[in-house]
Amino acid sequence: MPLAPGTKLGPYEILAPLGAGGMGEVYRARDTRLGRAVAIKILPPSVSEDPERLNRFATEARVLSTLNHPNLLAIYDVGAQNGIHFIVSELLEGESLREHIQGSRIPQRKAIQYAIQIATGLAAAHDERIIHRDLKPENLFVTSDGRVKILDFGLAKQTAVNETVDDTTLTSPVTQPGAVLGTVGYMSPEQVRGKTTDSRSDIFSFGAILYEMFSEKRAFQGGSSIETMNAILKEDPPEIGGASKNISAATDRLIRRCLEKNPQERFQSARDLSFALEALSGGSGVEPAATVAHPDQNLVSLFRNQRSWAVVNSWERFL
Repeated sequence: MPLAPGTKLGPYEILAPLGAGGMGEVYRARDTRLGRAVAIKILPPSVSEDPERLNRFATEARVLSTLNHPNLLAIYDVGAQNGIHFIVSELLEGESLREHIQGSRIPQRKAIQYAIQIATGLAAAHDERIIHRDLKPENLFVTSDGRVKILDFGLAKQTAVNETVDDTTLTSPVTQPGAVLGTVGYMSPEQVRGKTTDSRSDIFSFGAILYEMFSEKRAFQGGSSIETMNAILKEDPPEIGGASKNISAATDRLIRRCLEKNPQERFQSARDLSFALEALSGGSGVEPAATVAHPDQNLVSLFRNQRSWAVVNSWERFL
């Protein structure tokens, strides 16, 4: 049953609902001790009734609460009352990246700025060995002041499989070889195959999001979930190109490197990816043919001026 305004969960007073779905219900609330507005997510039964998943959730929430990174949702508290398990976080004002994409086309410079923020947030989480496993536009939030926040680490895996919807979230009670976790259309090939994933799986999902931001189309989309997963395994996304898209060759190469089927051929860390994105941002990401004879070398030169040789050598392998 939805929680009515005035309901108390420990020191938190429910004010109004913010949204609901397979990942739980979210409410605007007030912390009566500190007098501040917060968001409270009520975990769905598939998590709260499974001791192993509930323990994993609590562990990840504790780790995330210590990160204090501007591009990760700030976690304030976790609790339980009368069988209701909940997580308390900062209250965000703005819209999801999905809503942002659908509302209007994102200019290339701003898209790269958003991408840098996502990559640095991922890097901070990966440094703590936390893998998102369900990165998608719905789990990225653009605040009213232009900051991007990554939401729902390790939690967005609760709805059942539906073969007719490409935004289906596939589930498994535990993370182990053979389990399929993630959202169809944004899963990495190793996720589709049910293999063990690492941080490079998040990089593939990030590449699919970047492709969508620049092309305004899904990187992988079929008539059913099965067809979409087959495309992830066997097909490359269509060319983004064209003057109307205003995307540089270097940006296109970066996106496609994220979308390599073999994890060994992708960027090997979100931090290296953020360095490469910063290089694009510093060079505007746009390469007029009349002024740039060798765009690859131009990007490498710019990158050399900004980062260490170790990272440069890693980036040069991808050009």
